[in-house]
Amino acid sequence: MRTFVLFASLRNHLSRRFHSQNKNQNQYRLLSSRFLSSSSPPSMASSNSSPAVTIDTINPKVKTCEYAVRGEIVILAQKLQEELQAKPGSHPFDEIIYCNIGNPQSLGQQPITFFREVGLSLHCATIQAILDRSESQALFSADSIERAWQILDQIPGGATGAYSHSQGIKGLRDTIAAGIEARDGFPADPNDIFLTDGASPAVHSMMTLLIRSEKDGILCPIPQYPLYSASIALHGGTLGWGLEIAELKEAVGRCRRPRVLAEENQRDIVNFCKQEGLVLLADEVYQENVYVPEKKFNSFKKGFPIYGVTMGSVEKEEVTWRSLGLLPDIREQIYKMASVNLCSNISGQILASLVMSPPKVGDESYESYCAERDGILSSLARRAKTLEDALNSLEGITCNKAEGAMYLFPRVRLPEKAIKAAEAAKCAPDAFYCRRLLNATGIVVVPGSGFGQVPGTWHFRCTILPQEDKIPAIVSRLTDFHKSFMDEYRG
Repeated sequence: MRTFVLFASLRNHLSRRFHSQNKNQNQYRLLSSRFLSSSSPPSMASSNSSPAVTIDTINPKVKTCEYAVRGEIVILAQKLQEELQAKPGSHPFDEIIYCNIGNPQSLGQQPITFFREVGLSLHCATIQAILDRSESQALFSADSIERAWQILDQIPGGATGAYSHSQGIKGLRDTIAAGIEARDGFPADPNDIFLTDGASPAVHSMMTLLIRSEKDGILCPIPQYPLYSASIALHGGTLGWGLEIAELKEAVGRCRRPRVLAEENQRDIVNFCKQEGLVLLADEVYQENVYVPEKKFNSFKKGFPIYGVTMGSVEKEEVTWRSLGLLPDIREQIYKMASVNLCSNISGQILASLVMSPPKVGDESYESYCAERDGILSSLARRAKTLEDALNSLEGITCNKAEGAMYLFPRVRLPEKAIKAAEAAKCAPDAFYCRRLLNATGIVVVPGSGFGQVPGTWHFRCTILPQEDKIPAIVSRLTDFHKSFMDEYRG
């Protein structure tokens, strides 16, 4: 691997040197060819030599990490989908239904019109003559065009395709900070905001910053999202409930199922972190997705002074990452890491600012924006309830009420015969169940073993994202499969 990188580096050097000296292109090609052919080590020239990169020579941390939501079940699903396309009717279902990952628009959810109109207007705004045409005025709402011009004025040079400040465009961060302050009722500093391309880069950055060795542990409630276990493994840390502390169990134990945290729970967690000198990482990416009327979202930032980081997403595309109470020299190190990646994409930065500053009362798009947002959320709540009721009606399955987010995490009590069959197949019992479900119905769910669960219990995670008109078919397929599975393995 190092030899290959060296070749590439030297070849680039030769290319630059040759072009700078204005030499003949054919001469350069000859030089490059001779360099590449003569520089291979003798051991690599032999057909019997071992490859430079093998599974035994790569970073062992890469082999350790796993990411269940795109693991073997999903790989199998993709293979089945290819078979269906090549030979329709080759399986007992006509489509693959991906309930494995929170990817709403891939399953038919329509984007918010105002956000897309601003984005399209911005592209037109770079060619002013187009946006000024009467046809454009008829296509886009007046407030989306006005917002596009405001945003364009905030972008240095008006270049939506260029690099930006490594934390994100300052004017957009100002808008986001104002939106956070309006939401929480507490000041928000735009200089504490880092915009990243989704949650993963933010999580990886924090793991890079915090983890020094396997002696550094990350405490994470179970079920956890596999992004955390994977990133902790990649950075060489330790995941688990390593501290046997009664206060932590009491404070967090009530929050192990999908639910909207009450402020009392949050204060318990914050107080524990303050007492133990821990950094709190708060994943707050489902702020709008609250389905219980008597509850509402509360950010950990809201009135809880602590050393920590909160992360909030917008349409699963961009993450607003806020450092809270960190010392200036630590913030400088975070900025340095952000600089290594140059910046997040500007389209995502723009969307983050729009989500934190949507249309207001009196704006042309206000009513349509509210109708679209509320329609999506109410539909998700209905889907969650339908799937929850269906799961709870099945033998051996219990499913907690979904108070928010986009997932259900039912527990499946499998017959002993099924567990033994899974052992014979050399896979976890819940993975065995999920594989059988996929092969029989085309429904893709994720085994709970990829999320962490109490030993001896089995679960699977299922999104509520398929469109509402498909939910009855999913319930029917799942019900028929489960009854057949239990009949097969019950005795």
